[in-house]
Amino acid sequence: MKAAAAPSNNVSQPKSEQGIDKALNIATIAIRAGGQPDAETGAISPPIHLSTTYEHPADTSLITGYIYQRYQNPTQDRLEAALAALDSVGLSEPAHALFYATGLAAVAGIVAQFRPGMRILLADDSYFAARKLLLHEAQRIGFDVELVDLTDAVALTQAFAKPVHWVWAETPSNPLLKVTDIVQLARFCQAAKAKLVVDATFATPVLLQPLSLGADVVMHSATKYLAGHSDCMGGVLVVRDPALRQLLAESRTLQGNTASPFAAWLTLRGIRSLLARLKWQCQSAALIAERLQKNPRVARVHYPGLSTHPQHQIALAQMSGFGAMLSFEVIGATAAEQRANAIAVAGRLALFTNATSLGSVESLVEHRQSAEGPSSTSPPGLLRLSIGLEAAEDLSADLDQALGII
Repeated sequence: MKAAAAPSNNVSQPKSEQGIDKALNIATIAIRAGGQPDAETGAISPPIHLSTTYEHPADTSLITGYIYQRYQNPTQDRLEAALAALDSVGLSEPAHALFYATGLAAVAGIVAQFRPGMRILLADDSYFAARKLLLHEAQRIGFDVELVDLTDAVALTQAFAKPVHWVWAETPSNPLLKVTDIVQLARFCQAAKAKLVVDATFATPVLLQPLSLGADVVMHSATKYLAGHSDCMGGVLVVRDPALRQLLAESRTLQGNTASPFAAWLTLRGIRSLLARLKWQCQSAALIAERLQKNPRVARVHYPGLSTHPQHQIALAQMSGFGAMLSFEVIGATAAEQRANAIAVAGRLALFTNATSLGSVESLVEHRQSAEGPSSTSPPGLLRLSIGLEAAEDLSADLDQALGII
């Protein structure tokens, strides 16, 4: 089933508390939302409110609405308004955002809503730590987790033959860059009265709008593209249902998963350059993927922008770009040889830093099987690339020379 076309970036944006009330391009929303001048000083750069506590009036009423940093703070409010605006493109009513200390803390916020006896469908290719958390908590709490290839319509039909309560999707996925048809999956969820969560970290709101395609919740690791500079951590949940937002906010406060005001400020700064960064990175990733596909030492390339990608047409329909993440598998006669070759290639690269994480200004490489450990499901010869802001020609040349050792 073909996904519906993604909404245009030029759609009417619901009025938010930050005054974004006209038909604006998402590039403008990223700059303006949460960025109004400081009311007290007129400062253009948003202030950082580092206070952990706030004064109560003599009659104990809460004039400002702020009590304690773990509940909320002004810097976080600015960021959440901006994040909600970015993921509300295409919606008739504005969504609601929550900012967390880390991406995994945001995942934990959803897991806190799971109850004993619930059945959860989890994408078979998804962020390793999220998968590990869900499986761990399933044993502790008593809900069921079933790994499903959410890109396979037959597998979906079989999975939904039994009751489903929540579905956790990830598109494009980590590290195989699978693309889930969100419209199709949302229809399955709606028929089953299940909640659909989409981890869109690789895509960001710039390239994908899961809520407008039928998802109930969109998740981002703000540590990656949103902040964009490898200098702060954060997680994001954006939801359509205000009642769910309230439940998530309460569990975030009780779990202590609120991010620091400084992390919120850095993320707010980061999203202002998100579109400019991602546009360049996507162009570079496409060039590098095409070049890798022609290299005889590369067995396969995983990148939704390639016409050979199994879900290329779905990506073309529901995304406004193919992203700056890709992975490839090196040749080798055996699994052991593929693993050894991949590790050798990663070690020889000069312009790609061998490190965990992604989405920043510098290009990174990682052998996912080594990073994930003994229970990894990643192919032994797979290297994941996060394309930064360096020149694509230089990055391609670096990959060519590194692959030359095989």
